[in-house]
Amino acid sequence: METKKLFRGFWLLFKGYWSSEYKWKARGLLAIVILMNFAMVYLLVQLNEWYNTFYNALQNYEAENFWPLIGQFSAIAFVYIMIAVYAVYLRQMLQIKWRTWMTNNYLNEWMNGQTYYRLQDATDNPDQRISEDIGQFVNLSLGLLIGFLRQLTTLAAFGVVLWNLSGSITIAGLIIPGYMFWFSFVYSGLGTFFAHKVGRKLIGLNFDQQKYEADFRFSMMRVRENSESIAFYRGESAELEGFNLKFSNVIKNYWQLMKKTKHLNFYVNGYAQLAVIVPLIMAAPRYFSKEIQLGGLMQISSAFGRVQDALSFFVDSYDTLANLAAVINRLAGFTEHMDEAKKIQSKVTTATAPELKISELNVSLPTGRELLKKLSLQLQNSKSLLVTGLSGCGKSTLLRTLAGIWAHATGEIALPENSRVMFLPQKPYLPLGTLRRALIYPFAEKDSPPDEKLKKILQTVELPALTEKLDVADDWSRILSLGEQQRLAFARVLLSEPDYIFLDEATSALDEPREIEMYKLLREKLPKVTVVSVGHRSTLFKLHDVELNLDGAGNYKIRELSV
Repeated sequence: METKKLFRGFWLLFKGYWSSEYKWKARGLLAIVILMNFAMVYLLVQLNEWYNTFYNALQNYEAENFWPLIGQFSAIAFVYIMIAVYAVYLRQMLQIKWRTWMTNNYLNEWMNGQTYYRLQDATDNPDQRISEDIGQFVNLSLGLLIGFLRQLTTLAAFGVVLWNLSGSITIAGLIIPGYMFWFSFVYSGLGTFFAHKVGRKLIGLNFDQQKYEADFRFSMMRVRENSESIAFYRGESAELEGFNLKFSNVIKNYWQLMKKTKHLNFYVNGYAQLAVIVPLIMAAPRYFSKEIQLGGLMQISSAFGRVQDALSFFVDSYDTLANLAAVINRLAGFTEHMDEAKKIQSKVTTATAPELKISELNVSLPTGRELLKKLSLQLQNSKSLLVTGLSGCGKSTLLRTLAGIWAHATGEIALPENSRVMFLPQKPYLPLGTLRRALIYPFAEKDSPPDEKLKKILQTVELPALTEKLDVADDWSRILSLGEQQRLAFARVLLSEPDYIFLDEATSALDEPREIEMYKLLREKLPKVTVVSVGHRSTLFKLHDVELNLDGAGNYKIRELSV
């Protein structure tokens, strides 16, 4: 059953690119690569025949044929080298095109419908699965596919050669024609069976290794993102303890991987070395009885080696197959989780109304605990609502519901048609890059307003020191304090000019005078905007028209505030 699931996962991952809008270019390029590999096999057959002629010439001391045969070899080798180089080059070209398509496809699937948000607790290290696992899947799949087809062609070509060269053998009165050909089948079949027995645990170990490596890398990334908080806590020892724990998992699993790989390598190398001497031993009686010459013996040895290599493809590639199986499990699991995340949609219906209207809204936690029961509320345009309550009562969850990203809710939310809505979290997100990009986010830099407008708004939110740094690229979330980041978020609001603003403690890092100033700016610059705020400070009551108080048990109270 596990094998069936693995093949199904491989096919789901594999078929996308080859049936996409680029399918004919991809298939054409693959066909060229395969044909070039077929040509290489043909040249190897020619070299195999050359062995017979060359070694016979040596045995017969035919000096006059030596240099012409060397010239023939050189010509075949030159053509082989040219084809081999371009076969690899074109395969890499196909690889990068396939990886580009898969990466773009996964990025779109991950970002569309806020799947990245719904997926955050379901899948470990989605960044690694997109950045590394896709690359490995494409590289390993393409290498194994082309290698398999090449070895299949080799088997067909050299199988005929070996059949014709090996003659017959009589065992217990039974004449077996092409006996070395059949022996190579038995030898390789047993080799493949025992290779699987020896190396099958490598699949799970490779899967775990990728997971532990990603966990270790992510733990260091978390320190970089939260370096200031860790420094304030003097948390270096605790972080080192976490690093050591994550890294110990990496090393412990790697030791297991090493041991299993060692066992597999013992087997594979022993199997390969035995295959060198076996054909010579089996063909030696015919050589010593002078049925064949030295050239024939060497040709048999070469043909047996090629057939045995072809039949031993899965033995030689077992470690690669184990890596591929681990990558398939990770990518298939990621795809499955994304599909599941897309099914988790909010049950809240949306409608149009002249103003914000909430009807029969129920909000709960994933555990089933109810935070809000049958909330009905209507907020006039240009008015402001303050959501209050004890910590954990569901204030932020209510905003997530209004934003449409919280799945555990029912009811109806109505807004005016074509109204522009903007949400401000407590900690603003500042993308990497220029300050301009951070300021105008989520819009692209190509849509940036004129510098004069951006500078004026920065001065308005009391960030004059940033006016000359619009095109400076840096990690602005590290450079700016949380209070400065929150003022930058208000600058975004002034640039976007939305109809509705939802603020989740978006002024928590500001002193009270600045907090009042930011709210006054909204009223002054955007007089028609409707504001919904979540907060704790008493100063916020004077800045809003209506209070919605939640008790965390599903109940609520609405009261008018005197502004």
